[in-house]
Formats: sequence, structure tokens, C-alpha cells
Amino acid sequence: MERAQRLTLIPVILALATACTMIGSPELAPPRAQPGETPPAEPPSRSGNMVSYEQGGHTYRVLSSSAGYDERGIASWYGEKFHGRPTSSGETFDMNELSAAHRTLPIPAWVRVTNLANGRSVVLRVNDRGPFADPDRRILDVSYAAAVQLGMVGSGTATVRVQAVEPWQHRVR
Repeated sequence: MERAQRLTLIPVILALATACTMIGSPELAPPRAQPGETPPAEPPSRSGNMVSYEQGGHTYRVLSSSAGYDERGIASWYGEKFHGRPTSSGETFDMNELSAAHRTLPIPAWVRVTNLANGRSVVLRVNDRGPFADPDRRILDVSYAAAVQLGMVGSGTATVRVQAVEPWQHRVR
């Protein structure tokens, strides 16, 4: 096969491979909350809800409930490097979904994240653990899709307010 023919086949093969990853069972897809809707109640994740865990020399204690959680700090975003990898909940990370990683909230939990610089706000589903880079300053990692909605893609980080929203999640039932 000539080099030109092989080069022509590469985009076709990549398109077919990408299309295959989009096929999935609707029962396995994580619940979504549309703007203005109350997020769906879910049972605690079977993984990621340990009493405490160690990461990077720090010990983190997972909260027993998301009720009343309200914190201000720095959020960063994560995307392509982690796209397709398993999250702490066991789900597959999709950078194009509205999700977040938090070190201590029960999984899954719902949070309203507000970018304090521009007032943009979005409700996200916490299904992963993190951020572990700069843990003394950063309180949340958001997916690329969330970063777009919050207007923080270019800067990489933003000062945010993170508030847990109902339904409250508990580490165990």
C-alpha cells in the first residue's frame, strides 16, 4: 500500500475508533441535572467513600454528609490527560460532562460552583477525588466542560465558591 493511501486511512480509522467509544448503555450513564432542575438522588458510590485515605503524604477524611458544605478557594480544571480513565467512583471520566473532583465530599455529591470573578455558576456532580496538586490552595478540580461554562479555561484556575446542593449525599447509608 502506498504512503498516500495509508495516510488517507488514518483519519477514517480514528473516526471509527472514536465512534465506538460513544456507544454505551443508558443505564450506566451517570445521572445529569438540567439547569433549574433538582439533581437526582443517588446511593453512595461503592468506591471512593472510605472513612479516610492517604495521598501525597496527606491524610484526608471523607465527610459523612454533604449537607451544609460551603467553601471558597481555588478551582482548577482537568481534561484530556484524564479523559477515559476511571474516576474514584469507578465511572469513566469524560471531560465533556459536567463533573468535579473533591478530596472530602461523599461520592457522588452535587455542588453549585460559582466563579467569583465573573459570577458564572454551574451545578456539578462530584464523582472523583482531587485535586492533589497544590492541596493547600486548591479545593476543587472541574471537568473541561465545567471550566468552559465557568469561564476559566484560559486561566486554568479561578477563585470559586463551592456549595453542596440537595439532595444531600452521605458517605454510607
